[in-house]
Amino acid sequence: MIGSFREASDLRIRYILLTALFTALASTGAVAEKRVALVIGNSAYQNVPKLTNPANDASMMAATLKKSGFDSVVQRSDVTKDTMRRALRDFADQARDADIAVVYYAGHGIEVDGTNFLIPVDAILERDTDVYDETYALDRVLVAMEPAKQLRLVILDACRDNPFSKSMKRSVGTRAIGTRGLAKVEPTNPNTMIAFAAKAGSTAADGDGKNSPFALAIANRLTAPGMDLRKSFGFVRDDVMKVTNNQQEPFIYGSLGGNDVALVPGPAVAAAPPAPAASGAPGPQFAPIDSTDRIRRDYELALQVGTKDAWDYFIANYPEGFYSDLARAQSKKLAALASPQSPPTSRTTTPGPDADIRLRVLTELRRVGCFAGEPTSNWNPAAQRSLDLFNRYAGTRFDVKIASLDALEVIKGRSGQICPLACQQGYQIDGDKCVKITCKDGYEVGDDNTCERIVVRKPPPPRYVPPVAARPNYRDRDEPPPRAAQAAPSGQVFCPGGVCRPVARGCRVVNDTTTNGGIMNGGALVCN
Repeated sequence: MIGSFREASDLRIRYILLTALFTALASTGAVAEKRVALVIGNSAYQNVPKLTNPANDASMMAATLKKSGFDSVVQRSDVTKDTMRRALRDFADQARDADIAVVYYAGHGIEVDGTNFLIPVDAILERDTDVYDETYALDRVLVAMEPAKQLRLVILDACRDNPFSKSMKRSVGTRAIGTRGLAKVEPTNPNTMIAFAAKAGSTAADGDGKNSPFALAIANRLTAPGMDLRKSFGFVRDDVMKVTNNQQEPFIYGSLGGNDVALVPGPAVAAAPPAPAASGAPGPQFAPIDSTDRIRRDYELALQVGTKDAWDYFIANYPEGFYSDLARAQSKKLAALASPQSPPTSRTTTPGPDADIRLRVLTELRRVGCFAGEPTSNWNPAAQRSLDLFNRYAGTRFDVKIASLDALEVIKGRSGQICPLACQQGYQIDGDKCVKITCKDGYEVGDDNTCERIVVRKPPPPRYVPPVAARPNYRDRDEPPPRAAQAAPSGQVFCPGGVCRPVARGCRVVNDTTTNGGIMNGGALVCN
């Protein structure tokens, strides 16, 4: 009896000690986390029209992060090239011993050959190569925050129409300059996320109010205590698409691990130690698995299997939810691929979802410079050649005989000029389009597409043709036409067979037998 009482007391004491230990560890971990942020808002551009919202958005974001308990929030407005360099250098020192580093940038950005650049307010971009001297690459920002241990987050509200592209000169005709939004990025370091206000290749709206829709959604959703970043950005996406009537879709790039990563930690909750067993040896203890994590893991397993049976099994176990809708879409895609191909005529004339996909694929192909015609739902040989051209220059291997959803998503993710821009005779490249060459008066476009002076060639003088004398028309006259001249007689008379006729000049009678006063009675008549 006494032994059992002592054993129960020891277990109770251990339970209390473990509870205190877990509480201490939880509170220590919360205090040890260091979070730093750099907030930049560029509105007062000196060489292009000014922007209204970036300065307001930056102020709101800085106040939100300070209110959320960040250890350091540095705000910079209307930064020049020099001040931006100093800001990034100082922030790199702060991120060296930080757990979480955040950079928020609102202003103009530009994409050149698939690389994104942030534009200071004093930048002068007269030609495409000026971006390397007048702007800062996104990679430079990532280098500054690289020392952060747990999370590196970049938020870019810079997906606007590029105002510099209209006047920029190209040093190389094949260099692609993005005119709408930024290019897709793939962070090389783990635990790095880059959030765009709009999907790559599309633009973001500034909104009608003081702040942009994206900045408002970020301020409202991102600092929710204890909420995983991926879920927070999902709510940001939903809010922005609702406000913009599905015209703007925020997008995130990068990946995080399986554990939840919150920008603002939730309230400290002591982890419950294992309860003492009433009798016998305690069995193994397992931490409960979050249902969302389990569904996500099962979805990834079904994705690796990649068969219709795997997706049907997943849907049967999880009939509702976000991943269930994705699984149904994957199952339908596999069923469509397994069905026999319809003849080309029916594919090009039957309306429905496929026709919409073909139209959207051709629209995106024209945007990246691989299709020059007017997009329609007709997947004809010209459309197939355009997709083949995209495969060649983008390094993809899509089946050119069909317009697939996979091809659409990849093409939408590309920005700038993918296929080399080729203009017909009489046109030249201007930015991302062909414009007609206009020459001044007295000049015309030559064979080499340059303006050449018009040479006026005089017509050759007319060739002299002597007049032809008109032949008289004796039908209209009373007198008869002249007779041909006849040879004058020689004075002799030739009488063969008793019939006499004069001998013409140049003729003579040979072997005559009788001559009677110049009359030849025999012989033969010979003429020269």
